[in-house]
Amino acid sequence: MKEKSKWKWKRMAQKKWLFPAMYLFLAVFLISGVYWYQNSTKQVPEVQQESVENKEQPASNDPTEQAAEPVMEPSEIIQMPVNKTEKLEIVTKFFDYNASAEEQQNSLIQYNNRFYQSVGIDITVPEQETFDVVASLSGTVEEVKEDPLMGNVVVLAHDQGVKTYYASLGDVSVKTGDQLKQGNKLGNAGENLFGKDNGTHLHFEIRKDDQKLNPEAFFNQSVSKLEEATFTDDDERDDERDDQHRDEDDRDDEPEDDQDEYNDEQDDNDEDRDDSEDSSATS
Repeated sequence: MKEKSKWKWKRMAQKKWLFPAMYLFLAVFLISGVYWYQNSTKQVPEVQQESVENKEQPASNDPTEQAAEPVMEPSEIIQMPVNKTEKLEIVTKFFDYNASAEEQQNSLIQYNNRFYQSVGIDITVPEQETFDVVASLSGTVEEVKEDPLMGNVVVLAHDQGVKTYYASLGDVSVKTGDQLKQGNKLGNAGENLFGKDNGTHLHFEIRKDDQKLNPEAFFNQSVSKLEEATFTDDDERDDERDDQHRDEDDRDDEPEDDQDEYNDEQDDNDEDRDDSEDSSATS
């Protein structure tokens, strides 16, 4: 049996196609093994690559999802409260304790034979009977009033405790609660009693948390600079200055009150004297 098997192998070995067939079979086996191994090692990177591609997919085109994303508004630049900036003139400046003597002199307002330190700026447009007054910043009209000294006044409220004051207005074209965009018209310039020497003008103030700030220091600056403003001892002196003005006004009224009391006492004395004389004459 063994001899018969050996004889079959010898006969097959003598055939020319045997060894090429064996080589081909072995090559196919090796190539298949290599191919299977490469596929097995590439599966993990492909999954990782797929996850990365998923992360890089653009956001959903659903308009509701896009609307939910916050949109940052560009910061406004603080503008002059008038349109004709090339023709305007600042005739009264903000009083600064650190300014030169000449600048401080231009920051004083004379009223009722007394000088007051300006807490804003007065703007005129020479050779113009009047001019439009516009919102320096976007905001809400907080107050519209007629002040006996400052004339018609409009107050705009902004973010972060910032307010802008527009006084000495002639006609007013807004009302309380109006939402204004930067550059919207508030009215036109007029005259007031406190700054009567300046004729037709606009009195403009900027305040942060009720502290007066120099408007010229913030024009053409981002509103964020104004919102970040800090206060110094000068600002405390501003408050003391306002208190002093109020005290002076109270003192102005005191002599009149004293005189009235004196006159009343004199009248009472005269009446008592007349009554006494009448009693003596009767007796």
